[in-house]
Amino acid sequence: MAIFSVFVVNKAGGLVYQLDHYAPRAEAEKTFSFPLDLVLRAHDERVLVAFGQRDGIRVGHAVLAINGADVNGRLTADGKDVQEFLGNPANYPAAIRFGRPRLSSNEKLMLASMFHSDQVRGAG
Repeated sequence: MAIFSVFVVNKAGGLVYQLDHYAPRAEAEKTFSFPLDLVLRAHDERVLVAFGQRDGIRVGHAVLAINGADVNGRLTADGKDVQEFLGNPANYPAAIRFGRPRLSSNEKLMLASMFHSDQVRGAG
């Protein structure tokens, strides 16, 4: 069993410390031609694989880079929408890097608050 994150929560439920053990080994890069044989969906300001697993690319992996340029949320480095960019046949062949998405700050705080609720229930 792998440990991906460590959270230290105080008694009031505040997040004191958080450590991400991010292993980029789960990333997979592949060159695709049009049409893309994976189904991508926007979810929580990220573009995720919704259907179609192959060559180390799994459902739930996020688009991290296109043609070597990092993707920031749902936008490419040029500021174009990722799904529109990949929907245009003129942009192919495209080298797309997929990987496990990192937790956002809001997701980290939400997880910490869930730990606090469990601690309060367990203490009573």
